[in-house]
Amino acid sequence: MSEIFLNKDIIPMLDLKAQYLPIKEEIKTALKEIIESGQFVLGQNVRSLEEEIAAYHNVHHGIGLASGTDSLHLCLKALGIKQGDEVITTPFTFIASAESIAYVGAKPVFVDIKEDTFNINVSKIEENITAKTTAIVIVHLFGQSVDMTEVLEIANKYNLYVIEDCAQAFGAKYRNIPVGSMGSAGCFSFYPSKNLGAYGDGGMMISNNADIINKVRLLRNHGTVGPYEHRFLGYNSRLDEIQAAILRIKLKHIDEYNQKRSNIADIYTSILGDTVTCPVELPDRNHVYHQYTIQSPSRDKIKEAMKNNSISSVVYYPLPLHLQQAFKYLNYTEGDFPVSETAAKEVLSIPVYPELEPEQAEHIARIIRQAV
Repeated sequence: MSEIFLNKDIIPMLDLKAQYLPIKEEIKTALKEIIESGQFVLGQNVRSLEEEIAAYHNVHHGIGLASGTDSLHLCLKALGIKQGDEVITTPFTFIASAESIAYVGAKPVFVDIKEDTFNINVSKIEENITAKTTAIVIVHLFGQSVDMTEVLEIANKYNLYVIEDCAQAFGAKYRNIPVGSMGSAGCFSFYPSKNLGAYGDGGMMISNNADIINKVRLLRNHGTVGPYEHRFLGYNSRLDEIQAAILRIKLKHIDEYNQKRSNIADIYTSILGDTVTCPVELPDRNHVYHQYTIQSPSRDKIKEAMKNNSISSVVYYPLPLHLQQAFKYLNYTEGDFPVSETAAKEVLSIPVYPELEPEQAEHIARIIRQAV
């Protein structure tokens, strides 16, 4: 048994220090240059990051923002989604996916998820479309794409916008097409825990639609079109230079990071496949494993066993959005979305970061097998 297990060091959900060490000198150099330049907000690093991420996704435009939540919010705002509109999304996701819909005065309309991927059940979208529906916010949850062919067919049929929430799926692809590049816009979070993470908050929206980008460009900076000249009321959602510089360095390694996550996932699945329900990776898409999320009626027993062995784990998400107090006004009740509700009681995410050693992954899997 390796020393890390003998001395009972905690295996965390994510080890950002281990990720930092190989790129430390690059980051120190970049930070020194920014500090000496005196340019800290919306400078050359932000512009370069916008171009590089747009190019990575084969789209024309990127716009750096203060967070992934702002990316969704300002995207919806730029598309003209407003009071009285309805926007379809999933109840099994982080609150920002639906919160951003409420921010613009629209009504979130939830659709249950699929049992195998935890993504929205596309076959149930159409039955929830009304005359008030204007958009669909698709969440590529845990790192795997939604079936975008079906989503886009429905959207085209009813003339709906499609906003891709890619907060957990940077680098994922659907039929070899990068997520975020297929809908009206793609929205990303650079929260530190993400596959491509900053050292603070950050976000980006990408699109081939210059009108959306130009509107968001004004919205992110108080509606400013010139010195102290404001076309409309906007927001303060500017990505800063330090975060952009860090992200540019990490962007060069993102495919390597994602491949290492996938390698760890393969180890887990090979050991746990007959013990718990493991993530599936559908044949026409690649999973970037922002989370490796297992499902088991013995979830709480597994979590306790991991804790007793100094291994971190997290439940994403213990209470679906339709049952949250914040969305009580939507009048959903328990039983409305049974797949999401069952998942909330049975899912557990386990460590899957790039720096996790294969031996550690095997150890974690053995602990889980012993617990069930």
